[in-house]
Amino acid sequence: MAQDPGATPCSLRSLSLEQPASVEVTVIIPTKDRLWSLPKAVESCRSRSIGTEIIVVDDGSTDGTADWLTTQQDLVVLQGHGWGKPAAVNQAQRQARGKYVRFLDSDDWLNQGQNEAQYQAAVRTDADVVLSGVDVYADDVFERRVDYSQTDDFIAQQLGEEDASHYSSFLFRGELVADIPHRTHFPASDFASRDDRCFMLEVALRKPKTAVTETPALCHRHHTRGRLQAQTGLKSAGTHIQQLYVYRQILRLLEENGELTVRRRRAATGVLWPLAHWLAYADLEEATNLVTWIRTLDPEFSPPNGGALGILYRQLGFKFTERLLALRRRALRVLRPVGLAAPMGH
Repeated sequence: MAQDPGATPCSLRSLSLEQPASVEVTVIIPTKDRLWSLPKAVESCRSRSIGTEIIVVDDGSTDGTADWLTTQQDLVVLQGHGWGKPAAVNQAQRQARGKYVRFLDSDDWLNQGQNEAQYQAAVRTDADVVLSGVDVYADDVFERRVDYSQTDDFIAQQLGEEDASHYSSFLFRGELVADIPHRTHFPASDFASRDDRCFMLEVALRKPKTAVTETPALCHRHHTRGRLQAQTGLKSAGTHIQQLYVYRQILRLLEENGELTVRRRRAATGVLWPLAHWLAYADLEEATNLVTWIRTLDPEFSPPNGGALGILYRQLGFKFTERLLALRRRALRVLRPVGLAAPMGH
């Protein structure tokens, strides 16, 4: 296995004398060239009622982020070396002093008072993970609220049984996650854009004691400036294969422990089936192999797609249907420039 670049030491650039002596919550914020959003993220994490440590890892910004950080006397600032988000988070996590820790992207922010509310819930219930929903924004405009749904099978939920909110909306006991890294390397795959999903599944495997708060903690921002989780082209194909490797590993561990129940198998297939379609864009054989695995996981699986597409999948099979879809995409690319066809879904 390749050495984790997250193990490469980052230099500690500044450690403020204003850091609290006792730290209840550590917030880890990796960033690169997001001065347009970082100040709001940082401000949302500050607290006057509990000891809060905010660690910002600047992974090589060139937009003035470094200068701004030098003016923030209550932050722990680390200098990254360009290895990307997972390595930056791992470095910060090794230095975190908080009893509880959360991970926040620098283009998101927290609802007011949520570090305090979740920490109080953790103390009151002795929870390992405090869960909440998320408010979704289009830039700074509120779109919708996604409440966290309580479950009697946390592993099945995280595998994909339902919308599991967002891990930046969760507060984790530091001792629970101290040895769970944001994975940067894995046999034959880089998890750089699926590190948070892998992290949550590894947390779930430890069967943590959970608590739920009513108010969503996270404000998750959709924007057009680029997110690691929203890639296109070759990077998109890489993201999809990362997702596949994560699921292969987690389901293997569950099976080895005799914990891969029918419910968990079906939760996973709900994620793996649409993944097969997106993989088919880059490698139809790999995608077809995935569908074979899906049917092994759940022999009763039936494509959930509706309408004509669902009929094609069920009557003609996955591979033939994907070939038809590929031909249709090629035809649309030819016809669109001369206005002979309008864009269509799928």
